[in-house]
Amino acid sequence: MRYGPLPARMRRTTVRAPPAGPPQRRDMRFFIDFDNGDLIRGWIVPDNPLAISRVVVAVDGRRMAEIPAAIVDEAFKRNGWHSTGQCTFELTDGTVPGLSDLRRLELYDADTNVMIYRRVPRDGLVMQRVLLLNTGIHPETVIQGTLFRHFQQSYFGLHRMSDEILTSIFASQAMPSSLLSGSIVVPRYESLFTPDLMLTTILLHDPHVEMATRMLWLRARAQAAADPARSWRVGRHAESALFAEDCDFTDVKSLKRFFKMLPEAAYHLLYNPLTRQLGTRLPDDRVHPGNSIVAIEILARVGIVGHRDYFEAFVSTLLDRLGIDEAVPAPTPIPSEALALAERLRSVKAVADMLVFDIAMSDAVRGSVAKGWAN
Repeated sequence: MRYGPLPARMRRTTVRAPPAGPPQRRDMRFFIDFDNGDLIRGWIVPDNPLAISRVVVAVDGRRMAEIPAAIVDEAFKRNGWHSTGQCTFELTDGTVPGLSDLRRLELYDADTNVMIYRRVPRDGLVMQRVLLLNTGIHPETVIQGTLFRHFQQSYFGLHRMSDEILTSIFASQAMPSSLLSGSIVVPRYESLFTPDLMLTTILLHDPHVEMATRMLWLRARAQAAADPARSWRVGRHAESALFAEDCDFTDVKSLKRFFKMLPEAAYHLLYNPLTRQLGTRLPDDRVHPGNSIVAIEILARVGIVGHRDYFEAFVSTLLDRLGIDEAVPAPTPIPSEALALAERLRSVKAVADMLVFDIAMSDAVRGSVAKGWAN
């Protein structure tokens, strides 16, 4: 696996203009140009192209100031991002008293509450941008919790953020110490994951165990799906959650009926999810055999690849690569119900057909890790 060297020093005085191009779907975007201690400059393009963006300055969880964008940049107007171009802000000791002496502060977009920058002392921080690609429906909270305090800034649940916000996060150079985590579709953003910009990592799961976990995840949301006041929380999976509740997961015959009558959203959730994540550009793209080839090629370009069955090997490698001296945490236990369901799923032919691409990748990675870890 190849790694490129990280830049030894970020240029703090470079102002990044919005990229040229035709107008796109409007959504909040942001960028921090530099933080020179006594001056922080950046821009926020708000959802509303007529609005003036505002940045909230917080210290120790308390709001100290709310500063509107005051600088007009015609590039935002020219590229169709904003009606007036008034999107750039500057923070100084005049607008934020004592700014140059603040060792810690956070900046948030006032409208969305998305954190756009964090200033912290850099002593002891890992000066790398690290992306943990979650392949399971549940995030890798144990790994996130172990690494969190070693980074200047962290973003978890990337897959819940808009395309514009994700692009802003991935493109930012003002935060060379960043921990990012989520189950995003990789081909859409891979051009921003080059080894000189970011260390990418991925932990694969046993496909049958992951399918069982997703089925139980669906059934656990059936009560909310049946409640008109709460069904919006389940979103597109409301019908699938109610469908899962009606199935007896302890009976193989019932499981066979389950896979014959799957709602579309459930099929989308359960069909080769790893291949979908690594081999398609949009979450709703159909998965074809060709996508499995793309997925394998992308997997080969990930910096650190591991398997949940060898959790210690993956975390040990990651900690060593980052120079973090910590004990390897124990993985979150897999519920016995999920393990038992996974064993029943192995005997259902429809499941083998639905996971054929994921099984091939998982087995290859498991075998490679087992051989390397044993040696």
